Amino acid sequence: MVPDIDQLRQDAVGAVAAADDLKVLEELRVQYTGRRSELRQILGSIGDLPADQRRQVGQAAGKAQKEIEAALGERQQALEQQQEAGDALDVTLPGRLPRVGQPHPLSATADELVNALRYMGFTVADGPDVDDEYHNFDALNTPADHPARDLQDTFYLTDGSLLRTQTSTVQIRVMESQPPPVRVLSVGRVYRNETVDATHHMIFHQIEGLCVDEGVSLADLKGTLTALARRVLGEQTQIRIRPHFFPFTEPSVEYDFSCSICGQRGELAGTRCRVCKGTGWIEIGGAGMVDPNVFHSVGYDDERFSGFAFGIGIDRIAMIHHGIDDIRLFLESDMRFTRQFPS
Repeated sequence: MVPDIDQLRQDAVGAVAAADDLKVLEELRVQYTGRRSELRQILGSIGDLPADQRRQVGQAAGKAQKEIEAALGERQQALEQQQEAGDALDVTLPGRLPRVGQPHPLSATADELVNALRYMGFTVADGPDVDDEYHNFDALNTPADHPARDLQDTFYLTDGSLLRTQTSTVQIRVMESQPPPVRVLSVGRVYRNETVDATHHMIFHQIEGLCVDEGVSLADLKGTLTALARRVLGEQTQIRIRPHFFPFTEPSVEYDFSCSICGQRGELAGTRCRVCKGTGWIEIGGAGMVDPNVFHSVGYDDERFSGFAFGIGIDRIAMIHHGIDDIRLFLESDMRFTRQFPS
């Protein structure tokens, strides 16, 4: 009889372990431990057995009962936990799509500008944010006594290097490494000791373009800037060019794009537009024909070649494009702001 009890125990424990819900488990409890179960009948008949078998059969039956009841208890606990977890998860609810990353509005604007200029034959070059005075000033015809080299305008480091004030440093490195013709863009962060307000920041982003070849004129520069403005901001965009001075270009100009925030009216809801400051125009950057002294620094023949250079404030373009009236928002890392822009 003992082998039969062991087989019964093994069958019961195996069936309990395979039970997949509480209803099936209850049926197994009744089958193996209920009043009419085979095990209960064995326990009830021990007194009728010969004296020499009672102890052996009783021990086997008691062991089987304990193991079956323990298996039932463990399986019941596991199934109840599964049921609680299942009740907490409503599988009929619609799923939640994971949030997809997207470019920062400055990155997206830079890509748009670069792509527009690529159609005009420009390629992209890169250079260091931390540079030396030669590439940032000397090679760009900016002498040691120029105001731009003052501590009030430039961030100098303890080793004598500096944070570049313009991406023109990349253009110098390109001209040092290759002969004309050159048509190159330099894109990245620049740093100036500015007072931070709605339209100025000590950290901002530039694209600078350089075109050097035979017969390049100021008309080519104006045509390039006009085509860029209308390609990026729409055919209605107007461009204004004003005389200016830069050490590395001659003649030099500053150029503005019409303000799309206020529709070039200079005011919004009866108050002066914060972006264009009531003028209807937004200053975008500087430009001009490359000064011969810059060509001398890199070994170009200024009698044979001419060229133009221009700088674009990526932050300003993004402000116009998206109707943003405070440049500081771009660098605050506020996800509530950056998530507003389509990817």
